[in-house]
Amino acid sequence: MRTYLYIILVLSIFISGCIDMGNVVVEDGDSFTSKIVKNYPELLDKEYEIEVIKRIVDGDTFVTVSGHKVRMIGMNTPEVFGEAQYYGQEASDFSKQRLEGQTVYLFKDVSETDKYDRWLRFVFIEDEPIMFNETLIMEGYANTMSLPPDVLFTKKFSRLKREAQNDGIGLWGEADSTLSCDNPKIKGNINSRNEKIFHVPGGERYIETKAEMMFCKDQEAIASGFRQAGR
Repeated sequence: MRTYLYIILVLSIFISGCIDMGNVVVEDGDSFTSKIVKNYPELLDKEYEIEVIKRIVDGDTFVTVSGHKVRMIGMNTPEVFGEAQYYGQEASDFSKQRLEGQTVYLFKDVSETDKYDRWLRFVFIEDEPIMFNETLIMEGYANTMSLPPDVLFTKKFSRLKREAQNDGIGLWGEADSTLSCDNPKIKGNINSRNEKIFHVPGGERYIETKAEMMFCKDQEAIASGFRQAGR
């Protein structure tokens, strides 16, 4: 009798073709979320939303039709507002071309929002199971930016950045590939006046500084729009 019930249970699951595995529902291998989880198993139990993008703010930020501002996490594109940075407009144009009007799947890491009340998300364009955050790094439109606790893909993104640097792609076209390293020590911080300042080990405020970006060399920090702390 137990064997018979077990067979019935297995057949029922197989026929339904749908197994709830947390916040992501994996259906018979053909659904879009199934394809995402196949490529990114780390996202299996992560929450996600489905939204339509209304407009692009810059390379790494956009606004949805429902009115939410979304900041892609794990990476950072050069600025286009204020003091414009090298390759910032190119990154913004690329995101606008690829994202505007698209239906996207937005996956959380740990944090819901940042200090500006923007959603923090990993972004997938519908029917394209390659993460767009990752695409920006691979195509040389973005540097990495690791902000705890949202560090799910830090190692992978760092590897993709090194590959882009080595190939001289995008913003790394004129960069020195030796700037890459596995254990960056320089802390980049954005203060309350929105000033970008980097702190090196041994500096007066180094230990107490909360890093919003990490760099291997001074040149990397400068290329991302940061200036060195005075002390």
